Amino acid sequence: MTQMVGMRHLWILLVFSMLFSCDLWVSKEKKTRDLVNREMRAMDWNDVDAYPLFETCDEGAPKTEQRECFEQELLSQFSKTLKRFEFVFDSDVNPTVTVDFLVDQTGKIEVLAIERDVRIANQMPEFDGLVRRSLKNMPPLAPALKRGIPVNAKFRLPILLNKN
Repeated sequence: MTQMVGMRHLWILLVFSMLFSCDLWVSKEKKTRDLVNREMRAMDWNDVDAYPLFETCDEGAPKTEQRECFEQELLSQFSKTLKRFEFVFDSDVNPTVTVDFLVDQTGKIEVLAIERDVRIANQMPEFDGLVRRSLKNMPPLAPALKRGIPVNAKFRLPILLNKN
């Protein structure tokens, strides 16, 4: 008889543990989805794991060096294009132009916005076209990476123009 009571308690305990065990009733798909959602929320979406890189940049370099190489190559390309033109500004014009651009998942680069002193726009109306043209002549560019996946990345680059 005590054995039967003990067995009954064991069954009751087993049934209660099955009823209160949440994991038994949750599908693997839901568990996977929850895990992915937690990872996505934990990810810093304002930073990339690897910056867009030109062939001359070292993909094994630290991120800061990758960014420097990327920016230097862009500035070099802008410089090559703009050197062909002679611009003359008034002495009180701020010669810094800020270019916002996007490098997409395929490595294609496009200008999003160009911020400059209104007087530069008046003195050099062709400037925006020159910046856009210089980006079209860029050497091949590998896209930015986030967890090994190519992603879009926006950048802002200040360009200092010579006043003479």
